[in-house]
Amino acid sequence: MARWTYRYRSELAPLAIAAALVLTAAVLHARHPGTWPALAVLSAAIALFLWRFSSRWLDRPAERSYAGSTTALAGAWLTVATATGPGSAPLPIVGLLGTLAAGLPWWTHRRRRARVRVERTLESWPHVAEETGLTGSRVVSAVVDRWGWRALIHLRGGQTAADALNRLPAIESSLGTRRGAGRIEPDPVRADRAYLRILDRDPHAEPIPWPGPIITTITEPVELGVFEDATPVRISLLRRHTLIAGTTGSGKSGVLNVILAAVSGCPDVVLWGIDLKNGMELQPWASCLDRLATTPAQSTTLLGDAVTLLEDRAGQLTAEGEKTWEPTPDRPALVIVIDEYAELTETARDALAHADSIARRGRAPAVTLVVATQRPTQKTMGSAASDPNLRSGSACACRNGVTSNSSLTRACSPPAGAPTPSTPPASSTSLPPASTSPAGPAAISSTAHR
Repeated sequence: MARWTYRYRSELAPLAIAAALVLTAAVLHARHPGTWPALAVLSAAIALFLWRFSSRWLDRPAERSYAGSTTALAGAWLTVATATGPGSAPLPIVGLLGTLAAGLPWWTHRRRRARVRVERTLESWPHVAEETGLTGSRVVSAVVDRWGWRALIHLRGGQTAADALNRLPAIESSLGTRRGAGRIEPDPVRADRAYLRILDRDPHAEPIPWPGPIITTITEPVELGVFEDATPVRISLLRRHTLIAGTTGSGKSGVLNVILAAVSGCPDVVLWGIDLKNGMELQPWASCLDRLATTPAQSTTLLGDAVTLLEDRAGQLTAEGEKTWEPTPDRPALVIVIDEYAELTETARDALAHADSIARRGRAPAVTLVVATQRPTQKTMGSAASDPNLRSGSACACRNGVTSNSSLTRACSPPAGAPTPSTPPASSTSLPPASTSPAGPAAISSTAHR
């Protein structure tokens, strides 16, 4: 009976709390019935804390609301029961109905059930370790998340993360997971520890809804989606040029849409765009772009103005004794989005020198390139392909061999619920074109909000 109670302690928690409330109320009513005002104040304070200040432990608003409301109701019942006695009507029936009402969300909560399932799985780790050749290892800690769980494994002396990695297929078999669900990562602090990551669900199996814009400044990273191990894909656009590469239909436009939707509402950034496909991709975002070039001549002019702005800002930084341009609504950063860079290479050769200059010198003045292309090769990218200043990359889907001489990081999957360009955000910082600003490009500042 004790073993059964311990095993199902999570499921029995609402009943145990209800029993503890009844017992506490009976003792307080018999010995200290006058403490009910203090109980009322204490219950209200705890409920308020859980509602407003428990985000460190309860990261979801629904969970904080549940914790706060159940605490408030339990405290109210305990207060009345202390004053009148737990057996006085209608407290027994109210307590029973309240236990059921509070218990149903607890019993059906997905994260709680997942945590319990993982705890029971890890309780059998000694058996798993023996089956997989990791005898003597033990679980130090485990964390459950949306996609699965992650455990820190303390290995036996003489074993390393490489040994655990070699036995990963056996671990998956012993745990009963799907093939490829496991990941092994070494602990950067100790060689005799490793992290075991188990994905209960494939994060790329279904579209991930776009959560909406979550950044308010260009200094914050943009979240594009998740890696294959379910860790977030985040890139910074401030002083980091970005290359997005992939074949037709691989999702380049989706990544661009996520980036544009994320930063278009930030008051400290201005967006310019180049789309030599007659504006097919970027024209729907025209209300959020301060400038949009759709012809080779316009592209050359736009990039030339960006270089002029860059040089004027560099001169201003020198005069002020500063090294980097810190974006503000009055001194915004500039992000230039170029869709299908290969078209620029073929039809606007005069613009390439400007693009290369921005790639080399744009970091300090906060002038950033976001480049999308199908084939990030030396031929299609020109000198930008081997430019070390293209620091961030997103490879959506590339054929073998096309990523040579390019600057790409791990492949990622953009949120499939990302905003479509037909419904761009309503607000964006607007600036006068650099070539027509009466005070010159260095005087460009935030002048309006759409």
